Amino acid sequence: MPEGDTVWLAGKRLRGALVGHELVRGELRHPELSTVDLTGRTVTGVASVGKHLLTRFDDGSSLHTHFLMDGSWHLYSPGARWKGPDHQVRAVLGVPDRVAVGFRLHQMALVPTDDEARVVGHLGPDLLDDAWGPELAAAAVVNLAAQPDRELGQALLDQRVVAGLGNLYRTEMCFLLGVSPWCPVSSVDPVQTVRMGRDLLWRNADRPEQSTTGALGRDAQHWVFERAGRPCRRCGTRIRTAMQGPGHQARITYVCTTCQPGPHPPLTAGRRPQQPTVPRARYG
Repeated sequence: MPEGDTVWLAGKRLRGALVGHELVRGELRHPELSTVDLTGRTVTGVASVGKHLLTRFDDGSSLHTHFLMDGSWHLYSPGARWKGPDHQVRAVLGVPDRVAVGFRLHQMALVPTDDEARVVGHLGPDLLDDAWGPELAAAAVVNLAAQPDRELGQALLDQRVVAGLGNLYRTEMCFLLGVSPWCPVSSVDPVQTVRMGRDLLWRNADRPEQSTTGALGRDAQHWVFERAGRPCRRCGTRIRTAMQGPGHQARITYVCTTCQPGPHPPLTAGRRPQQPTVPRARYG
């Protein structure tokens, strides 16, 4: 699942390639937008909001895309071979010297720029917002603390609380906070938790590698994420897993039961824990 820093970096790269240029190719291969031709519009901006991307044009419209679980944007020189199958392409934005290709962008909408809140207005404060300051930080803390009995792991994934955290960061944050992801939100300091989330995202925002340990070497970047069955880097306890969340919203959660005391469901050392079936809140 792409995290907020991945989307932020994609936005930065698209800005550098497209902003200020008129589109010589503007295809949207989406069922509801297949008749739209963006050719001739000038790109005026590209902004990331959590896991959402907004590409703005000089006619007052914005293309909204969401990466969901596996979406991505690639940049190519004109005529270069695309590194992905054509049937997965959902958008092609070309300027004279660059072509941006969007793969597996399952959510897409063309909205008035002045009405972008229609697609991102439900989100909590974006942890990578350039305007971040005391006001946004306070709002994020209030959102997180609003449901003190909620499982922390689920609250961190809820984009209505704070925008930008995905499964990697929520898993690693719970480890660094020293609590089980199934502990209630009240088990942690919300100010510290929000600050940690923002710091981790910013630490990795300007590069494709995502490290929470401070190391970038192979198999050294994470404390517990994707380390099922392996020893904890701190205490040597075997890392175990379980699913957290309902149905298609469930995410595999990694935990060291020694370093992260607290409640948890039955755990396994394998990579395919059983999914729960109890319905829970939806994530945006």
